Amino acid sequence: MKSSERGKAKFKNVFVCQQCGRESSKWLGRCPDCHSWNSFVETRLALSRASSSVYSRENKPQELSRVEKGDFPRFRLGFTEVNRVLGGGLVPGSLVLIGGEPGIGKSTLLLQISAMMAANSKAVAYVSGEESINQVKLRSERLGIEGKGIYFLSEPDLVAVLECLEGLSPELAIIDSIQTMYLEDVAGMPGSISQVRECTWRLERWAKENNVPLLITGHVTKEGAIAGPGTLEHIVDVVLYFEGEPFSNYRVLRSAKNRFGSTNEVGIFEMGDSGLIEVDNPSQVFLSAYRDGTVGSVVVPTLEGSRPLLVEIQALTTPNSFTPPRRIANGVDFNRLLLIIAVLTKRAGLRLFNQDVIVNVTGGLRVNEPAVDLGIATAIASSFRDAKPISGLVALGEVGLNGELRGVSHLERRIAEAIRLGFKSCLMPELSSTIASELRQSLHTAEIRLIEVGSVAEALKLGFTRGNRVQNAKGRNTVQE
Repeated sequence: MKSSERGKAKFKNVFVCQQCGRESSKWLGRCPDCHSWNSFVETRLALSRASSSVYSRENKPQELSRVEKGDFPRFRLGFTEVNRVLGGGLVPGSLVLIGGEPGIGKSTLLLQISAMMAANSKAVAYVSGEESINQVKLRSERLGIEGKGIYFLSEPDLVAVLECLEGLSPELAIIDSIQTMYLEDVAGMPGSISQVRECTWRLERWAKENNVPLLITGHVTKEGAIAGPGTLEHIVDVVLYFEGEPFSNYRVLRSAKNRFGSTNEVGIFEMGDSGLIEVDNPSQVFLSAYRDGTVGSVVVPTLEGSRPLLVEIQALTTPNSFTPPRRIANGVDFNRLLLIIAVLTKRAGLRLFNQDVIVNVTGGLRVNEPAVDLGIATAIASSFRDAKPISGLVALGEVGLNGELRGVSHLERRIAEAIRLGFKSCLMPELSSTIASELRQSLHTAEIRLIEVGSVAEALKLGFTRGNRVQNAKGRNTVQE
């Protein structure tokens, strides 16, 4: 064999799912792994290629107990909310993927982060494959960013980008976005599964070798997942989602994967004319339009990581005699909503079998913890009975299939947040004498009335004001004494 032919890679044509990366020798209408329709695209893959290992031969296995811990402090960003979601700041050599819908504010967030890092005398490399330098300059002027210390490059060729980064030696690098990067030696168009996977892998190797934190953005699909292969999230160290309602100025930054911290933290921002602004008191923001004593509306103290948040849960029930009843969940888990409706029907006597039930969490926040069960049940019952909850009420507790209420974690922190915002009553599961005594000692319980109940049925008796018109199990209107 000729020496010129030894280094040449052989290729084969296969069909690759653009959502999860499954390979098939023939085209399939639906992916057997991720169940996506029409996601298989014919791709030319290399069978073999020259070794491109980034490790030297001197790199040998070491016993972990003998490895000395290096001094690599985290990079503290100017955004406290971003630092919280990252677990304390950027870890040197980490690869962070930020996903979000187009226009949600990913580029604005990264440009503001770049300005904050550059203000601390740190060189920042900002690479964009879809915007020119003039476009980015216009955005920086709108945000009031001078741009000193930020080195911008408009280049989609990843080889040229890596060469530029090697020469610049920045302390922070940003790629916007990974779907626009391409490699000439890899088959497929920019944004294809092979290009995205290979480009991300090479960027990850560069970040680890140079010990430089690297932020990359990724577009999301209509299902809300990162566009490209699912393996992309396995390559990076941190996956962040930047979310928000289309007609709301508030944005939520949440972590879906974090090798260096918790995945339960969220950051709250407000989009203004001068860019993103941190929200110091998110509970007050989410309750800005809340009116005490509104039918079908209950406040729930939820917990996002270590931060307690008070959110408003609204419910609406309407009779439906012609079509199967609909259940709509916006901001809560749909299956959890079905469970709560079944318990209310079976254990609390609410005739919901012919009612459309709609539940919504205001502010665009999504809550999944079981502590919001009682709040959802109380809001549904309030709308169905057309009864007002008692004034200044918050509700928390997990609902069981037998209608019992179970305790939740971090009660002290949740109730303290409710007291801080002026709520006067808390509907909650029964506590043991020891826990109740400790809770009353740690909190100013004189400022809030703790209503302990053992079941959903009992909660619906004590959670509403007297004199409301309610509907009993037989469907007759009565007056609550």
